[in-house]
Amino acid sequence: MITIYDIAAKAKVSAMTVSRVINDTGRISEATRKRVKKVMREMNYVPNSMARSLVLQKSKILSLLITDITNPFYTTVARGAEDTAKRYGYRLLLGNSDEDYQKEKDYVDMILSTRVDGVLFAPAGDMSADHLQQLQQHRLPFVMLDREVPGIQSDTVLGDSKEGTRQLVQHLIALGHRRIALVGGSQDISTARLRQTGYREALLLGNLPIDEELILSVNYREFRDEALLDRMLELESPPTAIFAANNFLAVGIIASLRSRGLSVPDDISVVCFDDLGIASVLDPFLTVAAQPAYQFGEIGMQLLIERIESGREETRNVILPPEIIVRRSSAPPRTVERYERS
Repeated sequence: MITIYDIAAKAKVSAMTVSRVINDTGRISEATRKRVKKVMREMNYVPNSMARSLVLQKSKILSLLITDITNPFYTTVARGAEDTAKRYGYRLLLGNSDEDYQKEKDYVDMILSTRVDGVLFAPAGDMSADHLQQLQQHRLPFVMLDREVPGIQSDTVLGDSKEGTRQLVQHLIALGHRRIALVGGSQDISTARLRQTGYREALLLGNLPIDEELILSVNYREFRDEALLDRMLELESPPTAIFAANNFLAVGIIASLRSRGLSVPDDISVVCFDDLGIASVLDPFLTVAAQPAYQFGEIGMQLLIERIESGREETRNVILPPEIIVRRSSAPPRTVERYERS
């Protein structure tokens, strides 16, 4: 194994000088720096990252903890975060909590034991406060991504969930829909609360009544509440349109509707928050409030690295507006007949 002493001997400098070149510390002439780096390249020397971290008190490793890597939104977020981390000379460790608090806690424990320099953190929900407080107690920098947690102060990168939802529901109202259902996530998740608020505001602005029977709170990760859907479709005045609070719910709802012989949008319109990634390119079908997912990861990582390297104390909050993209899944309502499951 080639060591800094081998590099020092060939470059005719001290081992301390080689160490300073590797860690970019101390005052060294540019000619000496170039000579040492040239020898390192010639000898294919790779610096020991652990030794380097002990000198700098930094590992140059960051963590990205998200809630569901199978969701196209988070997949693109991860790409933005990784590209940005690499651009600034950091490596990235990925964790996936699956919206599960215990799994999230296990990842936080691992993060605290692996000497990472900071965390880009998408919380599972409000109970993530305990895990974020752990990071604060250890003075580990973090940035909250996509969701916020009451009582936790930090840099945040969020989407405008309320406004995006309001615009989608207003789009349905403009098409002539008067019975619009909401299928949202658990109310202990900030985005689910904001999207329900946006839904309610849009109905009020449209002078439409709010019918609690048309509001469902389910698991964000997948739609499995068939009985709840049946109950809603069997109402005397069933919905003519459904707003799904994320893309996974929209896909599950459309599959459930089709299994009942209902067509989207001929029988019922469906719109959702977040796009479907590459699927939307191959088959542009869903009307969505599309978030700039890559920018979530990119900006979040920039804020995190800035906080690590500058020691900045004040918090910054970035809100990224969604883009309303109208496609084939939303259309004017036709005459509604009462649904009866066969």
